Amino acid sequence: MASINYLPPVKPSAIALGTLYTHATSLAVMTPLFGETYHKVKTSNSKEEFLRSKEAASAATAYGSSLIGSAIQTYGVAALLNAAGTLTYKGAAYMGGLIFAATTVPSLVTQLFQEKRPVDFLAVKATAAMLETVGLSVLLTWWGTRPSPY
Repeated sequence: MASINYLPPVKPSAIALGTLYTHATSLAVMTPLFGETYHKVKTSNSKEEFLRSKEAASAATAYGSSLIGSAIQTYGVAALLNAAGTLTYKGAAYMGGLIFAATTVPSLVTQLFQEKRPVDFLAVKATAAMLETVGLSVLLTWWGTRPSPY
């Protein structure tokens, strides 16, 4: 049987707080999807009709995957902060900036030069990604990620 002893321990409350934070920033970006869903609820004849609709399934899937992804991202960032021994806000901001550069910058460059996406769209995406990486790192450093040794 496989063991997970090699995964770094992270304080559960830090995972919970980080998940809420990351999920909230993700929902800010997904607001148009939920706005369409809200309008569908208002125009549907009954609750049952809406629950069977494609919009309800799409919104539930987006919400659930965002929540799970937020928890996984939070654990990863917290474990990285622990493994690197990051204790200061400046160090956390640098770590978040490195995560941002590794995960988001390549797709932003591709979307800007190859896909010719509008700059305002990319600015919103970059801002949300900065909140999800640098903001999360600083928040987790403030809260503390190391479990109590007792």
